[in-house]
Amino acid sequence: MYSDMADEKSKSSIKEQINANLKRVYEEALQEEVPDRFKDLLAQLKAKESGK
Repeated sequence: MYSDMADEKSKSSIKEQINANLKRVYEEALQEEVPDRFKDLLAQLKAKESGK
């Protein structure tokens, strides 16, 4: 019985660490600049759309 409670706390702690790491990685990804090649592709798509 005690082992089950310890396992649940351990699992909860692991889930919290995973969540914190995922949030950190997501926040870091949001701060990255869009590569120039993607900006160029977006500009080409916009030019095609406006040329219809």
